[in-house]
Amino acid sequence: MARTPVLYLSHGAPPLTDDARWTRQLAGWSADLPKPQAILVVSAHWEEAPLTLAATETVPLVYDFWGFPDRFYQVKYAAPGAPALAAKVRKLLSSTTPVHDAPDRGLDHGAYVPLVEMYPDADIPVLQVSMPSLDPQVLFDLGRKLAPLRDEGVLIIGSGFFTHNLSAMRETDGTDGTPPRWSTEFDHWGDEVISRGDVDALLDFQHKAPAAAVAHPRIEHFAPLFVTLGASETTGRTVIDGFWHGLAKRSLEFS
Repeated sequence: MARTPVLYLSHGAPPLTDDARWTRQLAGWSADLPKPQAILVVSAHWEEAPLTLAATETVPLVYDFWGFPDRFYQVKYAAPGAPALAAKVRKLLSSTTPVHDAPDRGLDHGAYVPLVEMYPDADIPVLQVSMPSLDPQVLFDLGRKLAPLRDEGVLIIGSGFFTHNLSAMRETDGTDGTPPRWSTEFDHWGDEVISRGDVDALLDFQHKAPAAAVAHPRIEHFAPLFVTLGASETTGRTVIDGFWHGLAKRSLEFS
């Protein structure tokens, strides 16, 4: 079995489904990947320590957003639970990392919104894992411990947003709809650093990247990238780029 790639994707808010180009890009991306045996997702929307595993059975989704039309609260994604994958995660982490369970927690929108577009048949077991910390090194080390899952057909996905400042997301540099400078500068820096495989710079992005404090006032949407980096440790390639309401939607694949 070929080693499964690792992904970092900008998952979008629920209205992602209204962006026909973005949904086509996600669908095309998954079509080019080998079909995974299972999917492990680390989402920006679940921080919990100690590290916690979501339900290993199919339970209702977590609609962790508000103020949207009713149709976004009617979305279903009844993917099979992944108890076998959960057992493997526990085994990989048992000697170093405490693991708790949240048997009633369903997938949040950082997990199911992109999966609806990428794997609409919902026929692949999915396990969501919490971020036990926002410390880049802790998350990188977590990714390294999870990396052996790739040899068993598990697709590891870090789901966040490459730039994420909701209070400033509608700012522009002019009247032509161009994204704000802080978003383009950070996105350009990230693209260059990832292209040359500079993991140290990425882990220290708060000090190294331009406009880091504006692009990520809290780092939870960039943090899943560190799990991806740890699970891969190879140079990534951009699959999706561009901007959505001023936010960089760069999404990456690591072999």
